[in-house]
Amino acid sequence: MKLICIGRNYAAHIAELENERPVDPVVFIKPDSSVLPKEQDFYIPEFSDDVHHEVELLVKIKKVGKHIDPKFSNLYYDEIGLGIDFTARDLQSKLKEKGLPWEKAKGFDGAAVIGKWVSKDRYTDLENLSFVLEKNGEVVQDGNSSLMLWPIDELISYVSKFFTLKKGDIIFTGTPAGVSKVQSGDVLEGRIEGDSFFKVNVK
Repeated sequence: MKLICIGRNYAAHIAELENERPVDPVVFIKPDSSVLPKEQDFYIPEFSDDVHHEVELLVKIKKVGKHIDPKFSNLYYDEIGLGIDFTARDLQSKLKEKGLPWEKAKGFDGAAVIGKWVSKDRYTDLENLSFVLEKNGEVVQDGNSSLMLWPIDELISYVSKFFTLKKGDIIFTGTPAGVSKVQSGDVLEGRIEGDSFFKVNVK
């Protein structure tokens, strides 16, 4: 299983981090060791003083695919979910300044929260899905898939040009605005259309 992550897929998030709007999707990979085990707390790593939450819609690939045409992308997944791409922002900034890869800031142990999975048929329009991240009961990120620069089917097609997609692979589709630092004692809960998909305690 590989975790394929999309960066800069929401204009407001690009603006809040003062990043350049990309011509093509920004793609990076997290190792499977970054997945936070179910029911386990997230521990802020010792090497960072500025870990941010980034809530994202997730897609689970159900069969092998390569060079997938966007009109056939829907045949390659049946389930969607919600998760967090934890980011050591201070470490990422230092690495970016030097033009170095930033996997250490994105792929550390526990940096990927994967919530429950549901059938995509549960929702009538995957290009108009509302989702939020609550921190200590207050909404801090409020997104909708209609605001994606590249919708799910286009992302699957684009990624498959470079990486063969395999059963069980997960695509993190990008985060909306509102990312911020997490602190010990925080409780993070993610919802799609009001339904809870995960709840994580920060230590």
